[in-house]
Amino acid sequence: MSYCQAIESMQAEDRKLLHKNYHDKRYGYPIHNDDELFGRLILEINQAGLSWETILKKEASFRNAYSNFSIKKIAAYSEKDRARLLGDAGIIRNKLKVNAAIENAKAILQLQQEFGSFENWLSHHHPKTKEEWVKLFKKTFKFTGGEIVGEFLMSIGYLPGAHIQACPIHKEVLKSKPMWMNKQ
Repeated sequence: MSYCQAIESMQAEDRKLLHKNYHDKRYGYPIHNDDELFGRLILEINQAGLSWETILKKEASFRNAYSNFSIKKIAAYSEKDRARLLGDAGIIRNKLKVNAAIENAKAILQLQQEFGSFENWLSHHHPKTKEEWVKLFKKTFKFTGGEIVGEFLMSIGYLPGAHIQACPIHKEVLKSKPMWMNKQ
């Protein structure tokens, strides 16, 4: 095996591990921390038009750039912070996505005042169809189209479909009691 082939093989293995870790330990599992829920929304918004692998590779940079996904801190970001984010090569430097993160943090602060938490707001509106969720998200947040909303809600257990029944992780996710199991 040549050096280039060895590097490609290692890179392929690293990519496989990156996806496997997300798939096996995070995708479809409920999140009960508002900052982490918001962080997942930021990641889903930033994935639009890109591969999920790109986002996973940049996740630590996103966490660092966006104050560990602190809703309160991000809602207070200034124009200087926007400029900092737009100049940060470690994240996706898209003005619409950066602005959405800041404006969505402000929206979540309002939801927290009314419902006690972002998670409570989500639970209050459960269950909904994907189409109903998309309408609600578009009314409430910025940069939240159908794919973003659907993937966000699947990834946190509000919509089914993260794993097929034959997937061994499906049984593990069921143990965490995702919201989609509660039809009410």
